[in-house]
Amino acid sequence: MQDKYSPADVEQAAQGHWKSIDAYKAVEHDPRFPKGKYYACSMLPYPSGKLHMGHVRNYTINDVMYRYLRMNGYNVLMPMGWDAFGMPAENAAMANKVPPAEWTYSNIAHMKKQMESMGLAIDWSREMTACKPEYYKWNQWMFLKMLEKGLIYLKTGTVNWDPVDQTVLANEQVIDGRGWRSGALIEKREIPMYYVRITDYAEELLDHVEHKLPGWPERVRVMQANWIGKSTGVRFAFPHQIRDDNGDLVGDGKMYVFTTRADTIMGVTFCAVAAEHALAQHAARNNPALAEFIAECKKGSVIEADMATMEKKGMPTGLTVTHPLTGEQVPVWVGNYVLITYGDGAVMGVPGHDERDFAFAKKYDLPIKQVVAVQGQTFSLDGWQEWYGDKEHGITVNSGKYDGLDYPAAVNAVAGDLANLGLGDKKVTFRLRDWGISRQRYWGTPIPIIHCDTCGPVPVPEQDLPVVLPEDCVPDGSGNPLTKHEAFLKCDCPKCGKPARRETDTMDTFIDSSWYYMRYTSPGSNDKMVDPARNDYWMPMDQYIGGIEHAVLHLLYARFWTKVMRDFGLVNFDEPFVNLLTQGMVLNETYYREDASGKKTWFNPEDVHVSFDDKGRPVSATLASDGQPVALGGTEKMSKSKNNGIDPQAQIEQYGADTARLFTMFAAPPEQTLEWSSSGVEGASRFLRRVWAYAYSQRERVAAALAGQQEGTLDEAHKTLRREVHKLLQQADYDLKRIQYNTVVSACMKMLNTLESTKLEAGVAGDAVIAEGLSIFLRLLNPVAPHITHVLWQELGYGARYGDILDASWPEVDPAALEQAEIEMMIQVNGKLRGSVKVAKDADKAAIEQAALASEAAHKFVEGTPKKVIVVPGKLVNIVV
Repeated sequence: MQDKYSPADVEQAAQGHWKSIDAYKAVEHDPRFPKGKYYACSMLPYPSGKLHMGHVRNYTINDVMYRYLRMNGYNVLMPMGWDAFGMPAENAAMANKVPPAEWTYSNIAHMKKQMESMGLAIDWSREMTACKPEYYKWNQWMFLKMLEKGLIYLKTGTVNWDPVDQTVLANEQVIDGRGWRSGALIEKREIPMYYVRITDYAEELLDHVEHKLPGWPERVRVMQANWIGKSTGVRFAFPHQIRDDNGDLVGDGKMYVFTTRADTIMGVTFCAVAAEHALAQHAARNNPALAEFIAECKKGSVIEADMATMEKKGMPTGLTVTHPLTGEQVPVWVGNYVLITYGDGAVMGVPGHDERDFAFAKKYDLPIKQVVAVQGQTFSLDGWQEWYGDKEHGITVNSGKYDGLDYPAAVNAVAGDLANLGLGDKKVTFRLRDWGISRQRYWGTPIPIIHCDTCGPVPVPEQDLPVVLPEDCVPDGSGNPLTKHEAFLKCDCPKCGKPARRETDTMDTFIDSSWYYMRYTSPGSNDKMVDPARNDYWMPMDQYIGGIEHAVLHLLYARFWTKVMRDFGLVNFDEPFVNLLTQGMVLNETYYREDASGKKTWFNPEDVHVSFDDKGRPVSATLASDGQPVALGGTEKMSKSKNNGIDPQAQIEQYGADTARLFTMFAAPPEQTLEWSSSGVEGASRFLRRVWAYAYSQRERVAAALAGQQEGTLDEAHKTLRREVHKLLQQADYDLKRIQYNTVVSACMKMLNTLESTKLEAGVAGDAVIAEGLSIFLRLLNPVAPHITHVLWQELGYGARYGDILDASWPEVDPAALEQAEIEMMIQVNGKLRGSVKVAKDADKAAIEQAALASEAAHKFVEGTPKKVIVVPGKLVNIVV
């Protein structure tokens, strides 16, 4: 056994051993694990080229869980794959002038090597890669099945169009209304797109959020519920006599809106429609100014969140619609904040009781009517007050026959009257919209449709799947390269046999990540999307781990996809993830310089020298390369943009993987943010060196204990050490069950302190206690630091006696070890804590009183005979004087 800890040697030995025995290959119904299966999975990464510390934290959490559960008798599965399609690969391909496939596969190889260097318990036999045909074939197969069942349909949708690059941009590629690459003003464009009817499942998705996800964080369930956004309101029409050039009523003479505030209908003073609304288009025919404004609106964002924060602009159309209950004429405006894709593309304007409408009315000098009052409050046009929108305490006023009604009664009355007029009724709506899955980009799953001039869009026959994406294209920014790839485009129509062309749109990459975790359960399943027997064994997943940024879309789409697979008879469960853990972000300090133009240059913390005050707070910093000052930018999430990331590989090479793992687990609870600390990393490294040094110092005593057959008699020092070790084990075991790994590491540190500080004389009893304590310590530390504990377990001889630590039994708390001959009782004098006293565990009341009165605390604070002595058994003695 080496006397010094060498992380590189230790980790090479441990990883070589695990690889030689294929340690992490999971087998269904493995008889070695009596407690059955446990599927713990981290969200798969995008192969960007390098792991970041967020990856390290995520996967280490998973790995700690894996090792703890395996030692407790569970058949644990920890797989890994690659979310390998998507826009970043195309951007990198353009920058490097290489095919996205080449860039992606190279990155995967590098990141896989990094994961292996972390010692993760990944079953690589189940590895999946989203950009490989054997995987995306099943995306295409599901597309065809959903198309056949009517769950996928084709319609025009509004997208961001870059007129220079001739391509559709994702919302995040639009910066200040311009294309991120070309700088061109973005246009809204209507193009045919495929949509998935996720709204057909809205009610079930919402119901299961409330009733079938008890193992999910509350805030994630709230986010999901809010995104689905069930609203009960009234959909009704404003009638009109506006006719098109053919003399036909536009929209059959009805402009529909939906509102959850039908109680405010008597306060409508205007209506606003989207730029694409039929009434807006009609009004703009002979109104150049309005046509120009509509064109400007079409260049705006199509993101709902942006609508909430953007400047609200409008222009009157000159048209009016009729208020359905009063008969008054209501002016129609075009509003840049109204989306044609939401509801009917029109809203009623009630500025008296809607903050957005209030601001709009004030800006354009439109009437504002109060139609809801709250007792004790005074309505004013001077500025918006929160109570204006209060439906809980409001009573209708200035509303004719509806005066005096509260919110529910007013809504029911208005809905009833609109229904009697044939103009509307109560309706449940959802904020959730159908999922547009068409992407006008190259690097994704090809949509399996063939376009025939005779037959129209024709599904690719199932036996012809997969439609293989060419991997030799190099995007150049001039649109989807598939449109120029003749070998891909040209094909024959499956119906009529005439020359046809393939669809060049590819699928949203959220489809790839909606079911990948089930593909892990069925490696090598070439004839089925999932192998029912194997998938039903592992699924539903017991624990899913990932960032809070995926709390809505990815998780919602995965839940939806599971329900569709269930309805197609592919799986027999409703929800894919029993428990969810959203780990916190990794933060680090930021440093920058700002030039005269205001542009900031960010410097990596590793390149900066920081000065601290006497309380350890940073007060100034200089760049190491030139010694000149840099500004303190505060603590923020590690990111490329702020150049404050830490390279995990550099940490592993300097300190070892176990140090990186130990620090990320110790620095904060898994669900909270973790602040990076170089001194903390160094501290973790020192701790592991102490672990090695202590184990080395005790090697002969452990060997003697393992070789001996005699039992020694334990004295009080032996019992004390066992008690402390088992108390810490008891607490750590509790914390492991509730995934509080930071306190588990803390327990390991306390246990090492206890072992180091306890000096037991050589002998049978002392050797046995040391050997037991060290074996418990190594197993407790093993999930967090598997390499060092594996090697020490073998070097000390535990492996020869008990087998590989990977499959050693988790240590059990010995109740006898926790028993104490003496207990400590607090002493109070007149209710104030003054000290303590040790008494025999089974001492009676008289003996306890006697010991308390004889204590140092009593001598110091009690004069004469006390009035009363109150004994609370096992806790305290209160002396009343």
